[in-house]
Formats: sequence, structure tokens, C-alpha cells
Amino acid sequence: MTWHWSPQQLLALEGFLGDLGLCHGPLTARRIGDGHSNLTFLVEDGQRQVVVRRPPPPPTPSGAHDVLREATLMSALRGTAVPVPDILGIAQPGEVIDAPLFVMSRVAGPVVTTRTPDPLRNVDDRRSIAYSLADTLAELHAVDWRARGLERFGRPDGFNKRHLQRMATLVADEDGTPPEGFEEIDGWLASNVPPESGASIVHNDFRLGNVILAPDSPGRIAAVLDWELATIGDPLFDVGYLLASYPVEGEELTPTGVMGTAVLEQGYPTREEIAQRYASATGRDLSNLRWYTTAVLWKLAVLYEYSRRRAAGADGDRYYADPAHVRSFLDASRAAAGLTRTRD
Repeated sequence: MTWHWSPQQLLALEGFLGDLGLCHGPLTARRIGDGHSNLTFLVEDGQRQVVVRRPPPPPTPSGAHDVLREATLMSALRGTAVPVPDILGIAQPGEVIDAPLFVMSRVAGPVVTTRTPDPLRNVDDRRSIAYSLADTLAELHAVDWRARGLERFGRPDGFNKRHLQRMATLVADEDGTPPEGFEEIDGWLASNVPPESGASIVHNDFRLGNVILAPDSPGRIAAVLDWELATIGDPLFDVGYLLASYPVEGEELTPTGVMGTAVLEQGYPTREEIAQRYASATGRDLSNLRWYTTAVLWKLAVLYEYSRRRAAGADGDRYYADPAHVRSFLDASRAAAGLTRTRD
């Protein structure tokens, strides 16, 4: 999604950050991150650096890209065992630009997708990185979200069934008929919905590429990013998402798998070992984990199909235009459920 700071907008941001005592003088802003949703910028004045996050340009779907909600959640996590950047400032629409934004601290360290950086490339560090992902999820799911003032962030009761129904409506016809290729997996998921495993903060996009690693050994997470989709719900959705975005040698890569191929390097543990690490830390029963992994892959197929349709218009992100992305997620969801592949 293309958007650039105009000179007038940078001047307004300069005044806003100056009032907060964060930056002084002329600013530069550079887009960072590989996401296709909310936009993230590294902002500098020559001496200090902060990170600014704003929604993509309109039009945006109702309820989507709520950066102020994201900032509220990250603020609520400060002081917990979950590492997040500090929220330094929040601006309402019209205060700096025509959209809301928030400012957070810059956390030093690499974001890893396709290659582990040299200081962390030994086998022990790679294993430590992966186990840190499982441990951080366990810490997140242990946070007392009510005590953190997040009672209104979601409705955990009946979350699994309601989540399926809500996602399906994004791409179904007016009479509820799913798109071609979705019918079988839709039916399998609906017929096998498990009871919720609990209620916790759910990141909903937790994968290797959405964390910052500490720059030195031992491999560990310095900050968790991209809280845009977070809610209160069943924590096993996060475990399913982590495993669904964790590539395995010999399996066809999905679009999220492409953004995590570093884990194919020697030393990274298997999906099963990561799941066991999480189970040992939480005591949670993972006997229904296949359903959650399947549901996550199906959900990604839905979201990519929704975005593919938008990409056909003037307001869509062209990244989503290729229908092969949707087929890839559908094939992976069928494989996770033990069903057949889609036809090309």
C-alpha cells in the first residue's frame, strides 16, 4: 500500500514530536516492515529515532486497521513478561494527519524472515529463538487481561464458532454460499468446532517475522510487533497460527511460510517440539491443535480472497491480486485437516 509523508505532514509531525520531547528539528521518515496492513515508519531527527504507525489510506473496511486500539493493548502489556515497545504518544485524526497514529520506541535488533543474522546463526541460538516464540506465547496467554483493563477487547465465550461464522461472511455470497474451493474445508471446520481451551489475549498474527530479536546471543525475543488483530479469545488460535506460518522442509510454502523460511536452517526445532514446549509451559491440552492449525490456514485463505477481490479495484493492494495465494492456503488447510487438495 503506497503512502508517503508530504513536507507539510512531516512539519506537523515535527511539531507533535517536539511537544512530546521526543524529536527536535527537521525529520525524515522511512517505511519499515513487510506488512500489507497498517503502515510503520522509522522517524529520525538526526540524533533520535522513534517509530510511527498509522492505518493504510482509505477506504478501509469497517472495524479494520484500528491503530489506537492497537496502542491501547500494547500500553496494557507494559510491565508484563511480554516484551513490547513503549507507547510514547497518540494522535487523533486531524491532530497531525487526517488519520490517527501512535508513536512508539524503537527496539534495536533484527526482524528475521528468510535468514538468521550471523550473530545468531549457531544451532543453539536458532533453537533458542524458536523456543522463545513458544515461551512468549505462553507468557502472553498467562496475562490477566481483566486486571489490565481489557474486558471490552473481545468476547471469549463461543469464540471459536462465532469466529468461523464471521470470517466466512467476508467472502460468501448473499445466500451464504462460500466461494468455489472453500466448501469442503468450510464443512469440516464447522463439523469439528472444539470448545474453547480458555480465554486470553490472542495476538492473531504471531510468527517469526512479527517479532524483533535481541541482536546478540542467546537468541531471544526483544519485542513483539503488529498487535492490530489482537483480541480476547481462544489462545490455541495463536499456537495454530505460529505452527501454520512455520515452514517444514518438503511442504509447499504458503505466503506466510515464505516470510519465515529462516526456520528451515539447521538447529530450528520441529513444529511438534514447539507445540510441546508451549504445552509444557502452560499445561494446556493440545489434542485439538489440528483444528486450530486448519482454521488459521482457512482464515488466511478467506482474508486473501477478500483482499484479492479488493485488489481488482482501484483501492486494493496489488500484492493480493494473484489467486494462487488463496489456493496455496486452501491446499495447506486441506492437508492440515487430512482432506484432498484443491484443483488448479
